[in-house]
Amino acid sequence: MSKYDKPILVFQTDFTYAEGAVSSMYGVVKTVDRELEIMDGTHQIPQYDTWSASYRLYQSLQFWPEGTIYVSVVDPGVGTKRRACVAKTVDGYYVVTPDNGSLTHVKKFIGIESVREIDETVNRLRGKGTEGVAIFHGRDLFGYTAARLASGIIDFEGVGPEYPVEEIVEHPIYEPEVKPGWVKGIFEINDPNFGNLWTNIPLKKFEEAGFAYGDMVDVSICCEGEERFAQKVLFHQSFGYAKKGEPMIYNNELMKVAMAVSQGSLCKQYDLSYGAEWTVTFMK
Repeated sequence: MSKYDKPILVFQTDFTYAEGAVSSMYGVVKTVDRELEIMDGTHQIPQYDTWSASYRLYQSLQFWPEGTIYVSVVDPGVGTKRRACVAKTVDGYYVVTPDNGSLTHVKKFIGIESVREIDETVNRLRGKGTEGVAIFHGRDLFGYTAARLASGIIDFEGVGPEYPVEEIVEHPIYEPEVKPGWVKGIFEINDPNFGNLWTNIPLKKFEEAGFAYGDMVDVSICCEGEERFAQKVLFHQSFGYAKKGEPMIYNNELMKVAMAVSQGSLCKQYDLSYGAEWTVTFMK
């Protein structure tokens, strides 16, 4: 097998680059097989936030070549009885991750064909003084197993015992409410670099409710029932249609309704955030 036949490894974590954790994981991969190609998803998932890990995984996984092995390590339960697993999607990708909610979006919106629990008696880094370490499964378990799978040392069955897909731990997914001229949803994630907020409302549902590009839409944003924003806002297809500094509604990269401030930050300008407690209502 040439290096061009081997799957790419893509890593996402909440580790940041502030110390050597990411470097150690990559070193383990290269120790298993120098030819393996390693790429970064992000290492700036909010700490311990398995919801964001799940969303970011879904956001980018489908744009990598089929067969890519995605290693997602946001693991507040590291070293406990939570499962460490490898999931195989219906379209031929692999996700190496703690089974702690991080597979929620992939399971719902892509589909998981099967899942296997990593057998630590076989697929765990030994030597180098790691035997007593319980707090770095990103290096000693997930990175190591992903490298063995990508290099062909093990196949998917060699990961460990299969368990039912129905047992995968999932976060609740909230569906929007849609009526003619009225849609209510939540902000389920942010775009942290630009301060945009993405809703759970598919563009198709928004259009079915009667909204169209160019509309001025009444928007109410609440946090735990308290209104935090109430304005008429332009709905259009990209940021340049709004004046600099003005809020707008747009269609994001995942074909969902989102909000931004043109050349600004919606989150900072209006002190807004995301999560199930952050509801947004659009009215004609």
